[in-house]
Amino acid sequence: MFDWLRSILPHMHHYGYGLVFIVVFLNNIGFPLPGETILLGAGFILGKTASTLWPPLVAATVACFLGGICSFWMGRRLGQSGLEKIHWLHLTPERLKWPERFFKRHGAKAVFIARFIALFPPVVANLLAGMSKIPWHIFLFFNLTGSAVYATSYILLGYFFGKKWKLLQAWLGPTG
Repeated sequence: MFDWLRSILPHMHHYGYGLVFIVVFLNNIGFPLPGETILLGAGFILGKTASTLWPPLVAATVACFLGGICSFWMGRRLGQSGLEKIHWLHLTPERLKWPERFFKRHGAKAVFIARFIALFPPVVANLLAGMSKIPWHIFLFFNLTGSAVYATSYILLGYFFGKKWKLLQAWLGPTG
């Protein structure tokens, strides 16, 4: 996986925004792809080449937003009984009681915060939000703000390290 990513990242400035969109969208609907890594890599390359940040920011934000909407509607459509039928999720009625109570209490705030929990895929929060019947307009607001903050923070972090790469390389020495 990392060899594939290393071979793709140098070509980011040619066709990378489409790649950013596809990988982040698929990550947000449940495919195990490196969404955070691609955002950090895109920011890093843009920092090294001093390119504009707007295209990858827009692509990543739209991909997160649309992926969140798809996951939300999948959760809304499947409901609790439908999610229980997906055997590889290992969900039972007892296991689904806690998330349902959590989403009823905290609502779509969890959708916003779940994007920043490293080992918690965003698809899970969006599926559970849909299953919990969170109102559509509230979900849209928190999904959009969460998507924008998530994409911006990861790309800016990569951009910062790309800008300071020469300094970091000198500081780390041959290890870098």
